[in-house]
Amino acid sequence: MARINILDTETSNKIAAGEVVERPSSVVKELIENSIDSSSKNITIEIEDGGQKSIKVLDDGHGIHPEDIEKAFTPHATSKIYSIEDIYTISTMGFRGEALASIAAVSNTVLKSRIDEFEYGKEISINGGIIDFIRDTGCNVGTSIEVKNLFFNVPARKKFLKSSSRETAYISDIINRLALANSSVSFKLINNGKKVLNTYGTGKLADAIRYVYGKSISDNIISFEKHSDIVSVYGYIGNSDISRGSRNNQSVFVNKRYIKSKLITAAVENAFKSFLTINKYPFFIVFLDIFPEFIDVNVHPTKSEIKFRDDREIFKLTFDAVHEALRNSLRNSFDIPPDEENKLKHEEIHSDKRESSTVQLPIDLNSFDQKNYKNEDYGNNRNYDCNFQGLSNFKEVLKETRYNKTDFNYDNINRNEKLQREETVNIYDNSRETVDNNDISTKITLQENPYIEKSVMEEKIAKFPPLTIIGQFRNTYIIAEASDNLYLIDQHAAHEKVLFEKYKRSIKENNVVSQILITPSVIELTPEDYDYYLENCDLFKKSGFDIESFGENTVNIREVPLILGKPDIKNLFMDILDNLKNMGSGEAWEIKYSSIAKLACKSAVKANDSLSNIEMKTLIEDLRFIEDPFTCPHGRPTIVKFTLNELEKKFKRIQ
Repeated sequence: MARINILDTETSNKIAAGEVVERPSSVVKELIENSIDSSSKNITIEIEDGGQKSIKVLDDGHGIHPEDIEKAFTPHATSKIYSIEDIYTISTMGFRGEALASIAAVSNTVLKSRIDEFEYGKEISINGGIIDFIRDTGCNVGTSIEVKNLFFNVPARKKFLKSSSRETAYISDIINRLALANSSVSFKLINNGKKVLNTYGTGKLADAIRYVYGKSISDNIISFEKHSDIVSVYGYIGNSDISRGSRNNQSVFVNKRYIKSKLITAAVENAFKSFLTINKYPFFIVFLDIFPEFIDVNVHPTKSEIKFRDDREIFKLTFDAVHEALRNSLRNSFDIPPDEENKLKHEEIHSDKRESSTVQLPIDLNSFDQKNYKNEDYGNNRNYDCNFQGLSNFKEVLKETRYNKTDFNYDNINRNEKLQREETVNIYDNSRETVDNNDISTKITLQENPYIEKSVMEEKIAKFPPLTIIGQFRNTYIIAEASDNLYLIDQHAAHEKVLFEKYKRSIKENNVVSQILITPSVIELTPEDYDYYLENCDLFKKSGFDIESFGENTVNIREVPLILGKPDIKNLFMDILDNLKNMGSGEAWEIKYSSIAKLACKSAVKANDSLSNIEMKTLIEDLRFIEDPFTCPHGRPTIVKFTLNELEKKFKRIQ
């Protein structure tokens, strides 16, 4: 039977060092944070051989009192806190009192420090946790510490270090991030005698970004800012030109502490999703300033993780700040008329509200040989021509009309079904005309009628100026002009975004129609997943799901949203739960983003579909008045602008 032993001090210190000092970059991070806590304005870092041979950090901070020099290397010795209550109001980078003791236990360390009250400083030398000497020395006000032969007495840890160039890259990365968080501090990094980074401590975040990432990055970033009672979020997010295939250029700071947070990363990436090309990650720098009592920084020895008291509020504030900034940036890239001209009632789509009775439209969607219906009380005849490519879009028109949903069976609709002929059906007028039988599209002429229910009556603001249609190129791109600018519109991407926002709005306004499953889907969950479901059951209900508990850790799904068509119920439910885990929280339309985007893509007009001038104009007008018209749900542009100046340069009219 094994007996319990008490580890000696040397062994326990080395084990503790493994938690704090993972590699040379960990040493650099801890030492720089100490310098920042001492109110340094200039910090110089010198490294050799990727930090494995030597790391030296010099600062001009307050320094260490001579009587505290030896104390500083004692485990759990700190000047940052005095009791456990202080942890919940901590505002400094360090507080655990483990860094210097852990570093000295696995290296040869020499520290010199002087405070302003003394004309000389103190020097201490520690070799593998054992003090060699303490003596008076001449030095400037501040602290300098040199760490040599890291992990010399822990060969197993040293074997797992990467090459010198890789370790240098890690050190450079952490210094870059600390420089971003402390733009008022001047940082200088010297690698093997060569200066590789120099910031000037101007106090401006934009300057720090330029010093660290260069001009190409700083010219393609968008600022954002938003505040609540307990937290402020601000920073910069890059446009699609500087997006990358990895998350290396993403930084999150809470009270200027660099952390890794899946919650905040998910909030930013979800806000950017509709503006970003697929399989790319955005560049961003996010700062959260929050009252210390609303976070817990005592989660990990490296202090790289933080717990928030209210994850949902943090997620929503970050999401809204980034999304609004991106939307405004895209709007500003187009010529937008003055507000007085923008606030137009979109009368071509949203007619005046009138009191009326409900009209049922018993139309069999599988047969268009139907009688037309006329309302004798109908007035203000205005014709609207809408060419809906395929039966799916005809279905959408009927869904906007007040009807008894049991009269229709959408499952019988096949959008790819080839129609034998095309007819014009006027629902409120007895006129009829026959068109080319070879055209597979169905043209429907709708007249403004008091019986069509209008869900949106508020004023709509145009996001770009009215366009004059020039024509259609290869039945795919709409060519238009306005003022001295030429516009190209991808008809599929544009119609896809119009439909996407329509579906999204119906979910946000809780106007979701659900379909009852013939056979309810029973799903057995893990205890963790079941807890996530219980926490967010109201969100599922708003999304159009009807779910009930069915025994321990089991749910029974009886209804799903109609707009999702025929989803794989189990996979859809689990995907939503996974999104909730990553996002912390969210709106119903956000967690079903990919499903809504896929539905919009299926229903939209396709490339190579010929459109009339009226159809093109209607599509562009719809696009002008939606919330975010400039990119499709998959991040591709819907509209591209060419200025007259750009065109004349192409033709060498101007230089």
